Amino acid sequence: MTERSFNVNIPVLTRVEGEGALDLSIEKGQISELRLRIFEPPRLFEKFLEGRSYMEVPDMVARICGICPVAYQMSATQALENILGLQPGPWLSAMRRLFYCGEWIESHSMHIHLLAAPDFLGFSNAIDLAGKYPDIVRRGLRLQEAGNAIIRLLGGRSVHPVGVRVGGFWRAPSTSDVASLLEELQTLLPEAEALVQWTATLPLPDGQQDFESVSLGNAGEYPMNQGRIVSSHGLDIAIADFEKEFSESHVPHSTALHCHHQGQDYLVGPLARMNLNFSTLPDSTHKLAIATGISFPSANVFHSIVARALELHLAMSEAIRLLQGYEPSDSPYQQGTPRTGIGFGATEAPRGLLWHRYELDETGSIVSARIVPPTSQNQARMEADLRTSLNHFGLDKPEAQLRQHAETVIRNYDPCISCATHFLKLKIQHI
Repeated sequence: MTERSFNVNIPVLTRVEGEGALDLSIEKGQISELRLRIFEPPRLFEKFLEGRSYMEVPDMVARICGICPVAYQMSATQALENILGLQPGPWLSAMRRLFYCGEWIESHSMHIHLLAAPDFLGFSNAIDLAGKYPDIVRRGLRLQEAGNAIIRLLGGRSVHPVGVRVGGFWRAPSTSDVASLLEELQTLLPEAEALVQWTATLPLPDGQQDFESVSLGNAGEYPMNQGRIVSSHGLDIAIADFEKEFSESHVPHSTALHCHHQGQDYLVGPLARMNLNFSTLPDSTHKLAIATGISFPSANVFHSIVARALELHLAMSEAIRLLQGYEPSDSPYQQGTPRTGIGFGATEAPRGLLWHRYELDETGSIVSARIVPPTSQNQARMEADLRTSLNHFGLDKPEAQLRQHAETVIRNYDPCISCATHFLKLKIQHI
């Protein structure tokens, strides 16, 4: 067969958060150029924060993402409380884990049912999927709403919640609201179990890859709000040491930075967490994972969708456990005293490790801020995955099939492009 030379252009990626594109050039049967272009305007949130009171930060960073505001709030409050010397007690730690469970449930459900599943079942979108599998999509919407309900319980609303403050929450939920939500989650738990079983039957592409998994770990539980930064290559560092191991760089085709570990791409997100923390799964979720027939750690990146379903089940089970023992607190927050310092925070957003660094002055104003979102950490890995997956798929395939496979690879990472576009390389010349 004659080795072809041609270009494949996907000007706008669909079924992802934000705006991006893919440029692919194939010359004589080989990929000569591959660029995952992020052209969405930069958000500049770090600069917006400078000069603002530390108390404003949770409400401001929640606006970075409508899907994962909890992650931004939790990483930020952790970093700021690190400066102020505040330590969350048992009640607050439990409520923050519950809050995070809500985000994992709503985000994972949306990704599985509305964004990723159509790819694996041959549909162009979730509406077409619902035409043949209405009960599957309805289940996804019910689970997503359950996650939103958990976020509303503590955050006041499900999108850009306002119930979080440095030191805790503005108020404690009532026992009646908790009882009502608990009953709803208990009813839906079998649907979360069925979701795991269903994702394990999807016709997922095969293909083993060599990549480093990075996540929080060594926390004595499946990581959400706490832990050290660990990896499958033996990394085990404190959150504060992130900048010693990981570096960001600007590439011409992206308004988001690319992050590398010791010069190499790496994976964050559900599969990375599952690969590194499988032994900490609760018994019920662990049994479901074994029943899927997938062996974790897995080197097949497409197993991410099954990992997401397992995490959704874990989050639902954890939320039920935390609500069953709920007692309202008379002191849902601690009061901090402004002081100078630098603090670090890292939590596990649905899409992966989210790292924050803040510096405060003596009045409690933000001197500097740095946010490293999971999608920017996954960008280099996505480009490497595209090269490997497309070569494995076959570059001699029709262009339409190559385009569809490339989009499937990208969507499998559930990229949140808007979260990643914080950076703009700016050069000012004074004349």
